[in-house]
Amino acid sequence: MDLIKVLTAEFSLKPFQVENTVKLIDEGNTIPFIARYRKEATGSLDDQVLRELSDRLSYLRNMEETREKIKKSIEEQGALTDELIAAIDNASTLTELDDIYRPYKKKRKTRASVAKEKGLEPLAEIIYEQLPDCPEPIELAKDYINIELGVETAEDALSGAMDIIAEKISDDADVRRRMRFVCSAHGILTVKANAEDIGVYEMYADYSEPVSKIANHRILAINRGEKENLLKVSIDFDRDKAMFIISKSHIKEGSKATETVRLAAEDAYSRLIFPSIEREIRSELTEKASTSAIKVFSDNLKQLLMQPPVKDKITIGLDPGYRTGCKVAVVDGTGKVLDTAVIYPVPPKMKIEEAKEIIKGLVKKHSAEVFAIGNGTASRETEAFAADVIKELGTGLSYMVVSEAGASVYSASKLAAEEFPEYDVSLRSAVSIARRMQDPLAELVKIEPKAIGVGQYQHDMPQNQLSSALDGVVESCVNSVGVDLNTASVQLLSRVAGIGSALAKNIVLYREENGKFTSRSELKKVSKLGPKAFEQCAGFLRINDGKNALDNTSVHPESYDAAKKLLKLCDYSEKDLRENNIKNLSDIVNAKGIENTAQELEIGVPTLNDIINELERPGRDPRDELPPPVLRQDVMSMEDLKTGMKLKGTVRNVIDFGAFVDIGVHQDGLVHISRITDRFIKHPSEVLKVGDIVEVYVLSVDIEKKRISLSIKEP
Repeated sequence: MDLIKVLTAEFSLKPFQVENTVKLIDEGNTIPFIARYRKEATGSLDDQVLRELSDRLSYLRNMEETREKIKKSIEEQGALTDELIAAIDNASTLTELDDIYRPYKKKRKTRASVAKEKGLEPLAEIIYEQLPDCPEPIELAKDYINIELGVETAEDALSGAMDIIAEKISDDADVRRRMRFVCSAHGILTVKANAEDIGVYEMYADYSEPVSKIANHRILAINRGEKENLLKVSIDFDRDKAMFIISKSHIKEGSKATETVRLAAEDAYSRLIFPSIEREIRSELTEKASTSAIKVFSDNLKQLLMQPPVKDKITIGLDPGYRTGCKVAVVDGTGKVLDTAVIYPVPPKMKIEEAKEIIKGLVKKHSAEVFAIGNGTASRETEAFAADVIKELGTGLSYMVVSEAGASVYSASKLAAEEFPEYDVSLRSAVSIARRMQDPLAELVKIEPKAIGVGQYQHDMPQNQLSSALDGVVESCVNSVGVDLNTASVQLLSRVAGIGSALAKNIVLYREENGKFTSRSELKKVSKLGPKAFEQCAGFLRINDGKNALDNTSVHPESYDAAKKLLKLCDYSEKDLRENNIKNLSDIVNAKGIENTAQELEIGVPTLNDIINELERPGRDPRDELPPPVLRQDVMSMEDLKTGMKLKGTVRNVIDFGAFVDIGVHQDGLVHISRITDRFIKHPSEVLKVGDIVEVYVLSVDIEKKRISLSIKEP
């Protein structure tokens, strides 16, 4: 198989893009590095396409290895033919390869293998031939009675021969391929209740839907119900259609053996073929649903991580709680902990006035500007308490409710204990809540991505595939934003291209022993950080006020000479860059001719464009270009909501059938996919993403069930 040709066709790319990308991957380059610094080679492919191409490359190479193993195995059995070689080479999936290999695969003990051990294979071959002059099979079977081998009657011999024929039919790769296709197109997924009370799965108590049309989120819901033994799931398929497919390949009319082969074919279908096809289709549906859900989770996670930070604000983090109280942590604009406390503004203790005095004291002592409130237990009451404090102080304070997802996991982790050995678990959580508002990316990288909770059914997905996809998202976000080499944690550094956890620890250790890095080149002194690692990571690391102003940009050190030449060519100096005083650089270059300038600098046009962008805005944070998060000063409850009310909210989660929007009442409202836009969309992510600020209308409120129905379209 020509992998380059296959990938070029599948991804609709040019051959040079695929050839160069495969070469770069094989040379050990990371996806972020290739996406950012090898645009000329890849034709400016983005990191998502590069990851998909890399995954597909691995799959195809795995297929090639499997092809060769299958050929070798069949050749060792003396059964490899030109026809088989062609079939193996033309197979496009691992499933097809498995079908071809099935007859030659060493099987565990089966009814057919037992019959073969009893010497019944010749009988099976005679019957299967279905010759016009074939005697009655039962008469033929009499010649194969062998009491020593356990064949005591002609009926025993005939039964064993039929088992061999059934397995032969079941091993027919072409029959399986056609059966799989037709069953996928016309099969019906049927669900029944498997218990009297099936709770949240009530809608699936007696449910059926075509296999070809069932939505991904329903597949995952049904799978979970089946796993909990509350649902019984099967695929219904027209048996006559199935037997027609088998008969075309294996039944010959006009022989006394025909009916015996037909009965064996029916047994093959019922006992061997359909159960296998059913499992495969269920598996394919689950894989497709999981892939879709992982993509939704990944998209949501990316938007959450790329939420604009609330920069340089002294923040009071509030981790709400009832019996154990509300944990308080004050952090400065860089995330450094300034103070901590525990207050009891909610039941059962209700020490409201005392709590107010403590919070007011902390606000005044540290000139706090904003509250970050966790959205877990007692959040609503704590939010109301904070709103009262804001009103009473009248100093322009505001608050934001922050997702607590994963905060408790982090606060109880070894990492948190190392970071805050002087604080107990609950206070660490308050610090995390404050910090994740200040810089969501820097804080959330400390938490296992799937614990962040911005997807559907994440615990039901293939965990390796989910972790790999989410790790890729985190890596992409971290490298897109860039990392301050002198302040970044080990966790943040470990997500930088080419570094990993071991090198991240070495970098921090070097920093602690030698003080701040003054240049990117100093990284080369870090233990075990070799030339390849430096090449991959250097452009993603930033140094403020270092020896070289370019170290605070995403210009790669390999392009420093070109960047300096460009500055000189356009009458700018490094001092202008350091003072952020470079204006209209793109206009100057365009006037000179961008291709001519690139040629003069001996770099490609994509690299030149990237350098121009960086020199015009050194230290740029792409998150700053997004709408800022909504900060509130007052609080509402569900009881305050009225049908038709228009509100502003923040999209918290995008799922297959809609989006959940935070409108400031502690309970997120659901905007169904049909209420998002007037035009047809296949998925809400076509229009919405996590963090979007949207205006919504209240359609209905169910206080008892805590459900809010919203619409972005005007009712």
